Amino acid sequence: MSLWLRRVGAVVGGFAATVILSTGADAALTALGVFPGHGKPLTEPLFVLAATYRALFTAVGGYVTARLAPDRPWRHAGVLAGFGLLIGLAGVAAYYRIGGPEMGPAWYAISIPVSAIPCVLAGAWLAKGRRAAVA
Repeated sequence: MSLWLRRVGAVVGGFAATVILSTGADAALTALGVFPGHGKPLTEPLFVLAATYRALFTAVGGYVTARLAPDRPWRHAGVLAGFGLLIGLAGVAAYYRIGGPEMGPAWYAISIPVSAIPCVLAGAWLAKGRRAAVA
């Protein structure tokens, strides 16, 4: 496999891990009755819960990206962090342009891009320690 494809695959793999874990947790918490059904608003404590596990899963995405990176794991994690920041900023724009308070508290929308870079880099840092121990 070409080096370029492996590099892209590392970033895509980290992004996929973040998305799959986040949507899976949303679905599981809804199925368990912790989250209300689709279209019903979450309470403030449930937004805190969602922000917490999304930050954790974002760190997992950074870990996956750094572990899959064929070289320069920090650079790959930086690409993922930048991508997460852009997607998060698009979410903030959508919050203010489309939904506003009906979509939930503004702090939650803002927490996604704010946490993207530190969480991805924290995951990459954990992977760096793991790579050193394996090598």
